[in-house]
Amino acid sequence: MPRVVHFEISANNPEAQAKFYGETFGWEITKWAGPQDYWLIKTGEPGTPGIDGGFFKPSETFTATVNTIQVDNLDAYIEKVKAAGGTMALEKQPIPGVGWLAYCKDPEGTLFGLHQEDPTAGMG
Repeated sequence: MPRVVHFEISANNPEAQAKFYGETFGWEITKWAGPQDYWLIKTGEPGTPGIDGGFFKPSETFTATVNTIQVDNLDAYIEKVKAAGGTMALEKQPIPGVGWLAYCKDPEGTLFGLHQEDPTAGMG
């Protein structure tokens, strides 16, 4: 069964947000070395309850917290989303060395992500 595996918080000033969440909750926050201005949030040790996340700069499409759901076949789940009345907010794209990601909206317009692990994504 697909589960929420990642959250994202919009942050106009990621450095300030990193300081706030780090000081408040003890989270470890580091700038991602990838091609985007993105910050990784570690909320706990592997094997303990909870999920990790990230900060992103808000845009017209992405303005609030986004939960991302891990799936085994991104293309199949995109079709399921559409068949159930959802829409695409951002088409499938690679996260180099990590996997594939798409952002969707449910029938009420709530944004969520879908992620499929694939360490070869975007590497060729």
